[in-house]
Amino acid sequence: DAGKDIKYREQYHICVSRAVANLSTLSEYCIPFVQPGGYFIPYKSGKVQQEIEEAKNAIFLLGGKIHGVTEFMLPGTDAERALVQIEKVSNTSKKYPRKAGMPGKEPLK
Repeated sequence: DAGKDIKYREQYHICVSRAVANLSTLSEYCIPFVQPGGYFIPYKSGKVQQEIEEAKNAIFLLGGKIHGVTEFMLPGTDAERALVQIEKVSNTSKKYPRKAGMPGKEPLK
C-alpha cells in the first residue's frame, strides 16, 4: 500500500531488498518507491540469469532497466549471491503495485 502513497512513491534514490521473492514480484513492490534516475538493488541467491530474463518485461513495465549484475560467492562458502542493479528510467504507472498479494500470486511477465 505504501507504494501507492504519494509520501513514499518515487521519493527515494535507492531501494534494496533481500532474496524473499522472485525478481518480478520484488520489482513490482520496490520500483514504485524509486525516483527516476535512482536504483532498485535486490540481493539474490543462486544463479540469477534465468530469473533476470523472466523479469525483464516486468521491470520495463515498471519503468526500470537492468543496469548490471554483480555476482559473488559468500566468503568461506560455496553460496552464490548476486546484486542486480535496476535503474529507474521512467515513472511507474499508477496501476502498480497492484493490490497486496497479487504480485506474488500472479507475477508480471
